[in-house]
Amino acid sequence: MEMSVFGWDKVSEGTAQQEAGGIPQGSFTLSGPVEKPDPRRVPVHGDLAHIGLAGRYFVPHYVVPQIKVVGDMGANLRAGPSEESEIVYDLSPLQRFELLDAEGGWAWVCLGIDGPVGYVRIEELEDPSP
Repeated sequence: MEMSVFGWDKVSEGTAQQEAGGIPQGSFTLSGPVEKPDPRRVPVHGDLAHIGLAGRYFVPHYVVPQIKVVGDMGANLRAGPSEESEIVYDLSPLQRFELLDAEGGWAWVCLGIDGPVGYVRIEELEDPSP
């Protein structure tokens, strides 16, 4: 079942303020359906969205991402959670990215709220060095 994506309008003048962690602040009103975002560029899918998009897209759940790095061998960012899915970006060894969700051996990740967005095998992920 495909879900509609709804957008927000800022109630007061100006744009939403963001505090540390990219969490939008301020008052918003639901503006109605918006064009479905490109799943390879915008971290919104199903009922989940990156917390930094809370002022732009209305979904039931927002994710505060965990910072991870790619392992020493690098990794392929894929359009879907399978080895047969198209490679949309090559991740370099030790490249930092944001982990949004994980299931079935795959992680849904992005390089930021402006993308790219895709899937990486969980075993290719590491915690960043302090």
